[in-house]
Amino acid sequence: MPSFLRSIPGVFSRTLVAVVFTTIPVTATSLWNWSYSRSGAAAGGTFTTVDTPDANGGFLITAVTGNWNNETITGLQPTGTPIPGNEPFDVDNLVFLGSGPQLTKNGFGFSTSAGNFSNPFFADFLPVPGYLEFFSRPPFTPGTPGPEDTELPIQFSATRVATPEPASWLLVSGVLGVVGLSSLRRRLAGTQASNG
Repeated sequence: MPSFLRSIPGVFSRTLVAVVFTTIPVTATSLWNWSYSRSGAAAGGTFTTVDTPDANGGFLITAVTGNWNNETITGLQPTGTPIPGNEPFDVDNLVFLGSGPQLTKNGFGFSTSAGNFSNPFFADFLPVPGYLEFFSRPPFTPGTPGPEDTELPIQFSATRVATPEPASWLLVSGVLGVVGLSSLRRRLAGTQASNG
């Protein structure tokens, strides 16, 4: 054991060193700003996505916050399921960087505080491809859109926000821990020399 560790009393110091030098697995995430608008409605907020894209370049959305008009977004529709009233069209919750389509034909889905649901997606099947929003309101009839539901063109955009990754914060913490231990070692050495 290094001499400076022997001079630091207690289990606390050894535990601190073990934590600082132990590799802690972290899951990196990214934050995105997103918005869309259409006649009579606007939505926007933030996405949290995994930090690494899939083989096609899509980033999986793991959380969504924001507003749809005056309604608070309350949750992300689970991947692989349709929003109520839009069966059988499952969402994939993928978003893409760049100027091309940023959503797939499946898009993402979310619920609102008023009990409504939205599924923005890229309609590549249209003669002129573009973004649409399927918006459903209660009552929900599986597989059959009701007269209260809409599917209208939207203008959609999403921008990835630069945020430090958890691994970067861990590295900074480790460096600060080493610097702190080194400083403590020097202080203890100085105290021992003056007492000796």
